[in-house]
Amino acid sequence: MFMFRRVIWIVLDSVGIGAMPDAARFGDPPGADTLGNIARLRGLRLPNLARLGLGNIKPLAGIPPAAQPAAAYGRCTLASPGKDTTTGHWEMVGIHLDRPFPLYPHGFPADIMQEFERRIGRRALGNKAASGTEIIQELGAEHMRTGSPIVYTSADSVFQVAAHEEVIPLWELYKICETAREILRGPREVGRVIARPFIGAPGSFTRTANRHDYAVPPPKGMLLDRLEERSVEVHSVGKIFDVFLGRGICDSDKTKNNCDGMARTLAAMDATPEGLIFVNLVDFDQQYGHRNDIEGYGAALEQFDAWLPQFEAAMAEDDLAVFTADHGCDPTVPGTDHTREYVPLVAAGRKVRPGADLGLRATLSDIGQTVAANFGAAIAHGTSFLPQIL
Repeated sequence: MFMFRRVIWIVLDSVGIGAMPDAARFGDPPGADTLGNIARLRGLRLPNLARLGLGNIKPLAGIPPAAQPAAAYGRCTLASPGKDTTTGHWEMVGIHLDRPFPLYPHGFPADIMQEFERRIGRRALGNKAASGTEIIQELGAEHMRTGSPIVYTSADSVFQVAAHEEVIPLWELYKICETAREILRGPREVGRVIARPFIGAPGSFTRTANRHDYAVPPPKGMLLDRLEERSVEVHSVGKIFDVFLGRGICDSDKTKNNCDGMARTLAAMDATPEGLIFVNLVDFDQQYGHRNDIEGYGAALEQFDAWLPQFEAAMAEDDLAVFTADHGCDPTVPGTDHTREYVPLVAAGRKVRPGADLGLRATLSDIGQTVAANFGAAIAHGTSFLPQIL
């Protein structure tokens, strides 16, 4: 018998909780603290997360420590070099990187672009680091006139291809990205190739929900492999499927936004009475962090907090809920890059010992090891905190 029949693991994408000591080595501006700075500069009303113990992790303006936290709480260190989606999510499931994925802040080398253009039969526009929304406004009209896809990157290890759905149909955009994925191997193996389709007219372009990520295959033996070996059902919500290329995932739901992701999480709980429900809510990062939208980020956090009572009501007696993040993306500091931060850890459920202080964990893999241990498995890295919460 498992201690928890079901685990619902929700990643609040980029909701970091303070700079790590080595943040400057990764190009971060001083003082990055996603949750702390938003709470200080905008103010946050998060009564449900506060009740669980969010304010007990570290001082947060307007979010006082709970006298009797309803959940276990702590924070995790990102042990791998990096501060991106793939690094964070891989570490959660037990994969530690020896070196970071390559970055291209000045665009991709000429030999990569020449091979890419030759193989897709089109010239490319852009080839620089840029905001996805800004570059389609800048180059979208020229793209529509020439049929040339827009290539760009960011502070993340990504090769992104934007195209208007009426100029380059989705099937062709996806094939273009598959070609880029084939090219970007070996020492130039970026973490993800991402298809970024958009629609609309010049001056009013908008990205669609038909994004598709082409990730690097995770090494074998990670958490989702181990759960599959034990016939543990895994249901993913959001970009989890893409990050892990579907490995070990029995069922999955893509999402349009956080609100859709929260609704699909509840639906997954109805459909999946046992096993793991693995969720990523991406709007914090994609919509607000990268756009320096402090107000939008704060409102999204409050929206999630307001949803929590509905989520808690749907939890079964033997459920474990874990709330965490994969890195930071502080919208209050200069730049639009991810920030290398500790991430919050909140573990809740009727069987969880309330007020358990999980302290500072050495790695995000502690979460994956806890899930593994619950289902009678083990992964290469991490220490389970299962004994501390029971």
